Amino acid sequence: MTLSKQTTYAVQIEDVEYLRHGDKVFQVKLFKPQGDGPFPVMIELHGGAWVNGTRENGNVGNEALAKNGVIVAALDFRVPPEASYPASFQDIHYGIRWAKAHAAEWNGNAEKIGAMGTSSGAHQAMLLGMRPFDSRYAALSLTNGASDADGTLGCVIMVSPVIDPLGRYNYAKGIREDVKPPESVGERTIQMHDMYWETEEAMAEGAPARALAAGEKTELPPTLCLVREYEAAHPRPDLLEFVSQYQKAGGQIDLTVFQGEGEGVLRDLSSDVAQQALEQMTSFTYQHLG
Repeated sequence: MTLSKQTTYAVQIEDVEYLRHGDKVFQVKLFKPQGDGPFPVMIELHGGAWVNGTRENGNVGNEALAKNGVIVAALDFRVPPEASYPASFQDIHYGIRWAKAHAAEWNGNAEKIGAMGTSSGAHQAMLLGMRPFDSRYAALSLTNGASDADGTLGCVIMVSPVIDPLGRYNYAKGIREDVKPPESVGERTIQMHDMYWETEEAMAEGAPARALAAGEKTELPPTLCLVREYEAAHPRPDLLEFVSQYQKAGGQIDLTVFQGEGEGVLRDLSSDVAQQALEQMTSFTYQHLG
């Protein structure tokens, strides 16, 4: 299917169970464009420092992307205090495989699926894209018979990523020499890192740039990264280091830095920044998944 910039689709939105842990149900909110298809499918991961947030966080942006002809599947997944790292990665990896098994039912393209996220969700999308065959992340078996689906991603979109857990942890502590945090980034951020990662060793192991710098052989899905000129919660040197390491490893990554004042990329959909971001996200998705 090719993208037509003139087409705006009606969108059906529904919540569907995709996973259970004991008696607890985890749902996916599906944003399904209504049309001929087959449409590309993007898994969407909410932010919240790996601790907060739900599948509802990105409702406005997800619906806008679906109106452009992209099926969006926004996942809930385990967070502290229920479970720490790598539990959310296991749930999301399961969700990717589950979506591949069901994409055709939504008039979606099941052959290749992408993932996108904001802040910590962007980090999760990227690390899962790099490590689709990691046995820790693939620990949950599909229960619907689609055992041959794997966790590979056709592309990744990162919006304002917190890309280095250990780097941001030390940033929040104010112990880095290269960059200092504002007062708004401090004890609460440190506590959330501790809740999810538990140890600094885990933070370092889960940092994509550190993995590449150490020589880890990973998958390198095409990646689009969208950020604001200044993001108080996300130290820019960490992102630039990741971009450098990803390119050095042979990966394709496109970085757009939106200039000017303002918070978030998709927070205000009436803004020029949000409209440009949605256009880029749509085009990138169709380029790699269409």
